[in-house]
Amino acid sequence: MSFFLQAINEKRKIMVTFFSNEDGHSLKRLCAPFDYGPSNKYKVKSPRYHMYDYTSDSGSHVLSILPGQLKEILLTDEYFNPLDLVTWNNPKWHVQRNWGIVS
Repeated sequence: MSFFLQAINEKRKIMVTFFSNEDGHSLKRLCAPFDYGPSNKYKVKSPRYHMYDYTSDSGSHVLSILPGQLKEILLTDEYFNPLDLVTWNNPKWHVQRNWGIVS
């Protein structure tokens, strides 16, 4: 989890490898880390890694995976601007960060 938290704080993109329950195999995605914690979207309130998936080809670009699905997180040399990705008002993050008006 330390690479994920580092990526949030440094606003760095990450390469995530995880097991997809929908596809039944491992996937690799370029993402921007959003948060780590439970989601209101799911009945099971277990903490999840929440990310913006740059490689998603349809629907929502938000990817939320359980820790048991995660295989690897690699920090990249690319940075992201949170203002380009956070499109909702008053985000309520579980992990503290200094992202200006979207913190």
